[in-house]
Amino acid sequence: MLYSGVIPLLTLFLWAAAFQPGVHKAHVTILGLLTSLILSSFLADVVKNAVGRPRPDLIARCKPAKGTPEHQLVTIDVCTETNLHKLHDGWRSFPSGHSSFAFGGLGFLALFLAGQMHVFRPRTDLARILLALVPLIGAALIAISRCEDYRHDVYDVTVGSVLGMLVAHFSYRRYYPGLKSSRCDTPYPSRAETSLINGSGKVKDEEERIQSARNPALDDVDEDSEYVPLQNARVDRGGLRTASSL
Repeated sequence: MLYSGVIPLLTLFLWAAAFQPGVHKAHVTILGLLTSLILSSFLADVVKNAVGRPRPDLIARCKPAKGTPEHQLVTIDVCTETNLHKLHDGWRSFPSGHSSFAFGGLGFLALFLAGQMHVFRPRTDLARILLALVPLIGAALIAISRCEDYRHDVYDVTVGSVLGMLVAHFSYRRYYPGLKSSRCDTPYPSRAETSLINGSGKVKDEEERIQSARNPALDDVDEDSEYVPLQNARVDRGGLRTASSL
């Protein structure tokens, strides 16, 4: 909870206080983090209760009564553990809730840092990339600790980590463009800003609005490219220089 939830939340609060990104950007960023944390934890618990699977330390949790057969199938009645929550939790190994929660929170923070620093822009310095990887390393250490503590096996941890990262990516992309976009540091406008009403009275989809507003002449031009070769360039009617062939 501390490393995966509180620290990313405090990081975003400090970022908002230092850079003054505006109400909308701060709102959707913090909302995306909270959504990622809650959704990853919820999905992991749903699968835990549906699938279960014994934990590696189940026998230690059970504390079998003296004289219990060692090589014979027995029921839970042989367990002497009085803490029922601890005992029943021994059958909820798959997937790892710690791993999904860690990557749900720290994974979202890593995506946010990568977008703000444009880590996929050509010739981005290594320091920015390493900074964006720090939250992922922290999440991986949390996930690995579950194997070290003998609470989960590698399959539980792997599936939990993938689940958390998928939820983090889903939550991040609801509010921000892809990391390869030249505007990956800017969230999508709010509905109030994009209240374009069509003839039937419905609000147009944001992606459709963006596509319809784009200049078709710029579709094949990468804004992050260094140059457009002059020998392959032409000038259209609007005076834009575009590449006729690459």
